[in-house]
Amino acid sequence: MEQFRIEVAAEGLSHFYNIKPQGNQVYDIYTDDDRIGSIELDDENHEHCITSDCELDLPLINAIREGIHAKLAQAK
Repeated sequence: MEQFRIEVAAEGLSHFYNIKPQGNQVYDIYTDDDRIGSIELDDENHEHCITSDCELDLPLINAIREGIHAKLAQAK
């Protein structure tokens, strides 16, 4: 899958992020052209993920995780 854009809501606000797949369930998260971290999804437990170098709070991380899962489900 190529880079894609998601819209997520957290704490009543809407946020847009560009997501770039890096392979092995790892996705880089960007706002426009600025990388703000990465997230690794767990196929066996969709509630679990690992973040690195991430500048986001937990509600946004969870919303991004759910947004990526939704986008992947659409692609199937």
